[in-house]
Amino acid sequence: MSINRKILEQVIESSAEPLVIVRVDHPDWPVELSNAAFKAIGGEDTSKKPFADVIEQLVGRELALEISESVRSQQETSFPVEIGGREFLLALKPLALPSESDARFYVAFWRGGAGNGAVAGSDMHHALLNAKRRIRDLSRDDPVTGLLNGRAFREVLEHDWAVAAREKSTLALVVFTLDDFDAYIDVFGRHASDSCLRRVGQAIRRCLRRASDVVGRLDGAELIVLSHASDEDGVREFATRISAAVRELGLHHPRSTASKFVTVSFRVAVGNSAVEKRPARVFMNDLLSRAAE
Repeated sequence: MSINRKILEQVIESSAEPLVIVRVDHPDWPVELSNAAFKAIGGEDTSKKPFADVIEQLVGRELALEISESVRSQQETSFPVEIGGREFLLALKPLALPSESDARFYVAFWRGGAGNGAVAGSDMHHALLNAKRRIRDLSRDDPVTGLLNGRAFREVLEHDWAVAAREKSTLALVVFTLDDFDAYIDVFGRHASDSCLRRVGQAIRRCLRRASDVVGRLDGAELIVLSHASDEDGVREFATRISAAVRELGLHHPRSTASKFVTVSFRVAVGNSAVEKRPARVFMNDLLSRAAE
């Protein structure tokens, strides 16, 4: 950044609001700067720690996933949060120079939390925030599973693929396909099949290792995970753990050729966009065209 770092640190420290600056052009989203007010609610020094992990520790996994989606899509937004019995309004704002198309940094600051613990702003403001988030979710979420829909997932992949190219880092994709799912539909019908897809999707989501990983639904019975991982053996182990978690749901499948329960097969691809010089869509389409392993 063009401003002297020491001056910037002094400005941040002078703020009474908890505040952090996050570098988002790096796949781990490290916290670059934080002030004493944030350390008071965070409980420890967060310098260089992944922002997604810091947020998950403060507000829980479900909300951390929503916050990560907002950062990834370069949104300026706010979230009502509660930390240590105190209510805050977490505000997120991208920081970009006029010459930059994408923000390299994000500022996150926590408003309120003082006195009687009321969040700054009215109930109407919170209602508007929730409505705004709901409208965004309706355009990005698959209506059956609540995961990202195919279009939204591809947007996330395109963005993270570009970041990985600049950072010369690696991304992994894992596609999970429900085994003999057409036969499951024939036996139980569409309503029960949608419920099955939803439960499998949530089982996969619970297995994600950090908030910067995402999962979406493609067509039919295919679910896909994007992970910022570099070791293919580690990714396969991760996919195997997810497969076991799905089987452990114990969803009865009387016509499965693989098991008496609902199971998934998977395909794995690990790619470095800086080396391969191919678009994200080609990387993904090559994986989708392969047979399940």
